[in-house]
Amino acid sequence: MAEDILLKHEELVFELKNDLGNEQFDSIFNDKTKELTKPEIFLIKMEMSRLMQPIDRFIDLRGLVNHETKLYEYNNKQHFMDEVAIETFKKGIEQYGDYTVAVYESVYDTVTNAKNNNFTFNDEKNIAPPQHNVNVIKFASYENRVEERMNYSIKITIDYNDKTNVPANTSDISISGCRVKLPSENIIRQGELLFLHLVGLEQDFDLGLKQGIQYEVVAVEKHSEGFNHVRLKRTYIEKNAAFDNFLNNFIHSNKRRYKVNLDNTLDAVVSKGYEQYYIPRVTSLYVFLSKKNGLFIPNISLTTENNTFIQRYFTDERKVVCLYSILNHQRITHLLTQQTTVKEDYLYTFTHVASGKIYYYSATRSELNRNEQLKDLFLGFGSRKESWQCFKIQVMPSYAGDAYIPLSLPNTASKDVEKLNREPTPRVQGILKNVKYLVLLTSVGNAEEVKSYQQISVDRSLIPELKSFGHAKHKTSPEFKEVALEYVNLRASKRYLYKTAVNINSNGQHFSGHTLDFSVQGLQLKLDQPVSFKKGDTILISLPELQKITKQHQLTELEYEVMAISKTFVNINLKANNIDDTAHTGITFFNQLIDNNKDKLKVAQEQLAIPGLSLALRNMITKSICQFPFYLCKEAAHFKTSAIGFGLYPSTLHTILQSFGMLNKKTDFSSILTKEQVVSVISPNIKNHSRQAAPLAFTLVINLDPRKDNINDAITSECVLGDNYSELYEQVGNGIKSNLIFIMRLYISRTGRPDIDYLANELKYVTQYAIHKAKDLEDILWSITGVGDAVDVTEEAMRHLQLNQEHVTQMQNRKSIWLNRFR
Repeated sequence: MAEDILLKHEELVFELKNDLGNEQFDSIFNDKTKELTKPEIFLIKMEMSRLMQPIDRFIDLRGLVNHETKLYEYNNKQHFMDEVAIETFKKGIEQYGDYTVAVYESVYDTVTNAKNNNFTFNDEKNIAPPQHNVNVIKFASYENRVEERMNYSIKITIDYNDKTNVPANTSDISISGCRVKLPSENIIRQGELLFLHLVGLEQDFDLGLKQGIQYEVVAVEKHSEGFNHVRLKRTYIEKNAAFDNFLNNFIHSNKRRYKVNLDNTLDAVVSKGYEQYYIPRVTSLYVFLSKKNGLFIPNISLTTENNTFIQRYFTDERKVVCLYSILNHQRITHLLTQQTTVKEDYLYTFTHVASGKIYYYSATRSELNRNEQLKDLFLGFGSRKESWQCFKIQVMPSYAGDAYIPLSLPNTASKDVEKLNREPTPRVQGILKNVKYLVLLTSVGNAEEVKSYQQISVDRSLIPELKSFGHAKHKTSPEFKEVALEYVNLRASKRYLYKTAVNINSNGQHFSGHTLDFSVQGLQLKLDQPVSFKKGDTILISLPELQKITKQHQLTELEYEVMAISKTFVNINLKANNIDDTAHTGITFFNQLIDNNKDKLKVAQEQLAIPGLSLALRNMITKSICQFPFYLCKEAAHFKTSAIGFGLYPSTLHTILQSFGMLNKKTDFSSILTKEQVVSVISPNIKNHSRQAAPLAFTLVINLDPRKDNINDAITSECVLGDNYSELYEQVGNGIKSNLIFIMRLYISRTGRPDIDYLANELKYVTQYAIHKAKDLEDILWSITGVGDAVDVTEEAMRHLQLNQEHVTQMQNRKSIWLNRFR
């Protein structure tokens, strides 16, 4: 009946909703409803009261809209909305004076209206591919639960509107809310107030609640079996402390008997499980920019095994990280003028060594495009240097508030959880308080592109002009914190500090030096003079002093591979090479040496850690993912794509899937990266790839015909290992005139064991109440065998293909227009 009355006066309700917030609302309401009956006036007034109720619900439109969503913060609550929704949200706050039910519903109305009006060009498409078997994992989308909910079914009755004693059952209950199973013929709406009688409990306990308990309807989940699940939140209008204590004790005493509701925690463990694989394997260096005295300064980086080579590249002979000159205020300020949320460019760099000092030269693509003569000079000369690098640079907002991501467990779960749910320490907050942006530096250059740049002729008389791209050394450089990512120790073995003499034989040339540290698998050496070794070289080493303590092992002419070398060419990292699957003498010796001297050897520490800082930075990064994570699992002898990640900022691959309505909980990725490509190109190359090894780089070309309605018809693609551009030319050439071309660099790593420590508390909690579910979660995580990151390198890669530049420009214009439809 109430629903019928509101539908009957729908236009009036809409008018009054627009009048809410007006100081004269009561007068307006009385004037507009004077012709109605008292019951009608009462129900409409209740509806207005519902709309003005403050609300604390999280808004997440990722995957629901086809425009780019971004983080929007209001009263320390973070939401993910597109521009239309944000504008609606702001107007609602201005009109109603707070975040109310009316604001919440208005935002979600923008999603419904967009779909009904076909604004995003999706609804006419045949968007349902035959199989959606790839999981879509929303990063950092889980929320902390304030309290435990117990799965508990008891008989209740409900009074709402003009109905009384409506029979129903609870399905779970907490101190401040519950979920009830209500026959679907009872029409009840989000935001309505009702009174609930706990008939099943009142038979055994005197609760003193003759009027019932008032709840607000939070959500109505429709089912097809003749009932709906209605989620309720208490209003606490009763102010009955005795009942609150009773309910608290009742839940605490019975939660093991009746089990707690684990939905929130299960979702969180799955998301966190995928996140903990991705963050450590990204090849991009994470650099945080702070604003101090009006200037942007890079002052923190988060390093991993996969990205630390970039940090080393920008570290000079003084051990000073020179990113303060590379990511300087002028360059960052220019990047920030771009209209997109994620600012992008390409950064070209090389170094010059003079008198033992390292000097950096750098330029972005946009800087070089301002001067064609110097552009050719810089690219042609710089690419001939061994130190030449091409980075993709991406800049996006970062917020100190994102450093805090509590567990998905309520503090009441245990004392340990309460401790872990605390916000970062004042020391960590002080370090992060000025952070404004996160920069990703990804090394995207390859040998094919270097050769292409080296074809540019260089006018040597103009070389002095390169000084304008050089960076002077500061006598006192800004403070820079290099923070190592703390996660499960996946190193093959620990490193121990130890100094002992070493002799090297490389193709008949002899060098001497000493060890800085060693592990079972490798050594770090400091040599007495610079050497010309390169990464991948094989050298022979002898350890004369250590030979004196063993007769069992021959420590001469041991074969090691050069893994890294410093810019001064005196510090080198070595890895033991096995020959014909026989045990390496160095591995066997150092294994025994460590086992027999563990109490005497000192473990090498990367850096003195500030407690909580690594986790805080990790959280900030997780909240700002802008690339395209994807995951592989083993299927028989091959791999298959099992999941993709979806962060705050959609990449071009997300946009492609989104344009076909395929960015929901499940998707089909096989049109972009085909099963044949995974089996024939990726599987053979990563099958025996070590987890400790650097990611393998693949190139994926996507040819998209935007006129086609079905993704399978619209897309063709080609995937190759490395940088064989001759194999890509045909795929690009076929589509450059009329289609849209996307060229992605895929960086794929093998995974090790999951970082269960990172998930330990939530897994332990699940195990207490549903051990089989905890096992299923662990099985999912252990099944992941590879993790990849897709980086869009279209502009850089297209430069090195022999294409008609007019066609390239026209394609880029079409592509820009197409992408803007979804932003």
